[in-house]
Amino acid sequence: MNLFNLTGKRALVTGGTHGLGMAMAEGLASAGAELIITGTTPSKMKDALSYYKGKGFKASGYLFDVTNEDEAKENIEIISTEIGDIHILVNNAGIIKRELAITMPVEDFRRVIDVDLVGPFIMSQLVAKQMIERKEGKIINICSMMSELGRNSVSAYAAAKGGLKMLTQNLATEWAKHNIQVNGIGPGYFATTQTEPIRVDGHPFNEFIINRTPAARWGNPEDLAGTAVFLASKASDFVNGQVVYVDGGILATIGKPSNED
Repeated sequence: MNLFNLTGKRALVTGGTHGLGMAMAEGLASAGAELIITGTTPSKMKDALSYYKGKGFKASGYLFDVTNEDEAKENIEIISTEIGDIHILVNNAGIIKRELAITMPVEDFRRVIDVDLVGPFIMSQLVAKQMIERKEGKIINICSMMSELGRNSVSAYAAAKGGLKMLTQNLATEWAKHNIQVNGIGPGYFATTQTEPIRVDGHPFNEFIINRTPAARWGNPEDLAGTAVFLASKASDFVNGQVVYVDGGILATIGKPSNED
C-alpha cells in the first residue's frame, strides 16, 4: 500500500473549496498529502479550510483567478516561498454555461474556454517548471464525459473539455522525459449541491441518468477520491496521457430500452 502513500507530498487543487474538487482534495489528504487550495470566493475558502483542518488535514488557501497569468505566477511564487514546491497539481477549477449554440454570446463561449482550458494550461506550465527541475511530478486534469460526447446546450463546455483531453495527451508527451505524468479524470454524473434540484424522484433528468448509467445511480463525490489518489501516487508512475472515466459505466454502453430491467 506504500504505492498509494502521499505523505510528504504537497497537492495543489484548483477550485478545491467545494464540490468534486473538495472530495478529491480530501482523498489526497487522507493519503497523507498536504493541501494547497485555490479559489476566488473568500467565504467558500474560509469554510473549506475550516472543514479540512477539522478533519486534521494540513491545508492552506490562496485566492486568485487561474485564468489570470500574472496572478497565477505571483501566487505560485508565494506558495513556493511560504510552503515549498508542488508535487501534485489537480486542475479542477471550471465553469459551465448552458446555452444553445445558436444563441450563446461569444463572450460566454470565450469565458468557458478560458476557465476550463486556458486556466489548466497556465497552471500546468507554471508548476511544471518546478517539476522539471525536480525530475518528478503529477498533473491531473479534470476532464468530463463531454471530452468524448456531445449534448444540447453545452457546446462551450464540451469544446473546452475535449481540448483539455488533448492538452493532457500533449503535455504528457512533452514532459514524460522529465518523469512527469499528466493524466485526466472524467467524472460522470455526480450527486452534488449543484445537481440536487434535478435528482428528485420523478424528475425527467434524474430518471434519464438512473436508466442511462449501468450502475443505476448517481456517483457520490467520494467515488472520485480513489482515482485521484492513484493518479497522484507512485502507483501510476507508468500511466501517462490517459483519461480515467469515473462514470458508473455510461461510456461503456449504448444504453438500454426504457422497459428493460
